[in-house]
Amino acid sequence: MTPRVRFAPSPTGDLHVGGGRTALFNWLFARQTGGTFILRIEDTDGARNTEEAQRGIVKGLRWLGLDWDEGPEVGGPHGPYFQSQRKAIYDAYLAKLEAAGRVYTEENGAVRFKFSRTAITVHDLVCGDVTFAPTEEPDMTIRRPDGSYIFHFVNVVDDIEMRMTHVFRGEDHLSNTWKHIDLFHALGATPPTYAHIPLILNPDGSKMSKRDAGSAIEHSYIHEGFLPDAVFNYLAMLGWTPRADKEVLTREELAKLFNPADIHSANARFDLQKCQWFNAQFLRALSPEALLNASLPFLTSAGLVIGDEAMAAAAVYSVKEKVSLLKEIPAWVHYFFREDYPFETDVMEKLKAKPENANLLKAAQTALGQAAEWSESSVHGAIEAAAKDAGVKTGALMPLLRAALSGQSRGPNVATIAHLVGQESTLRRIDRTLSEALG
Repeated sequence: MTPRVRFAPSPTGDLHVGGGRTALFNWLFARQTGGTFILRIEDTDGARNTEEAQRGIVKGLRWLGLDWDEGPEVGGPHGPYFQSQRKAIYDAYLAKLEAAGRVYTEENGAVRFKFSRTAITVHDLVCGDVTFAPTEEPDMTIRRPDGSYIFHFVNVVDDIEMRMTHVFRGEDHLSNTWKHIDLFHALGATPPTYAHIPLILNPDGSKMSKRDAGSAIEHSYIHEGFLPDAVFNYLAMLGWTPRADKEVLTREELAKLFNPADIHSANARFDLQKCQWFNAQFLRALSPEALLNASLPFLTSAGLVIGDEAMAAAAVYSVKEKVSLLKEIPAWVHYFFREDYPFETDVMEKLKAKPENANLLKAAQTALGQAAEWSESSVHGAIEAAAKDAGVKTGALMPLLRAALSGQSRGPNVATIAHLVGQESTLRRIDRTLSEALG
């Protein structure tokens, strides 16, 4: 049977790392096996579920590139894909349990499912066989007095109706899985194959919650300037080690390598710095045009206006080795797009530290003004010539020119900055420095 898997979030908040990783493992398995990945919204809790949260979950999944084959916005033969729209289906399955004598109604109207009171073994792809002794728990409520159904019942009904073959979900669900299997058997259905994946822990070993650093996909990753492919790669490694000779892998490579047998049984430690390392690798692999495109929201948010796109692409590309996040790029390149950049305090101090600095800048300005052509090599040659004429090493001029052209003490090669801003702007910037910082 062709595998069918699902991600079934409750829309009580934005997508977080735990949910994203669960969705990702399901997606990887579906793509690895040629199966079907389904998105199902478990929105039966009217008091806690919100439209905004549902949109946030969909946005997070779309951003990660986890496309679903059936579900909201896509449709499919086993809908509706919102539990709030499936009450008639649940009523029909409750009638089956009533006919089988497996439920009873209490005086307050709650409907309870009679446990079989037998030992139940969960055959789990990650945890192995886990046997639960006959329970002494009270029978389980499956419909509340107000007529609404609880999670355990609708989850099982939907897995039957949507023909799920496998269920990848967090290990915290394992302790309830025997209840689900009991329901499957009572309904005359075969349970899916379960794979309970390890929990994600904070670096200190505590269980990661929605409030912890790095937990929310939108706020921790989209807003911070991570690339979807980098976060995808990192999340895939949380609890699974692909059999590959490298860590940085495309989603296609990860899908090809995915094997549930290689999922760890131990909990995974979350490491935001490692995720940033992945992001840096993916940033550096982008073309100048792709890096500019990814950076645009952050450049625009910083108030920078892009005129010449080719120059802008070259500008952001020139600092790709110096950043880990897209949000860091504006601070490294803002002076390419404005003439009124501020001079950093330490830069001003260094400019004023030696009285000869003004004359050195003037000598460089003269040499740069006489350059017949304007390329990185000709700019570098002009700077070397000015240094030689002034009787100093080229290295003595570079910090002064960097300060004049950018207001900063860090950045790409000075010749790169001058080349990209152009000859006229380079000369104007030196004039401004001489008057404002050294006047």
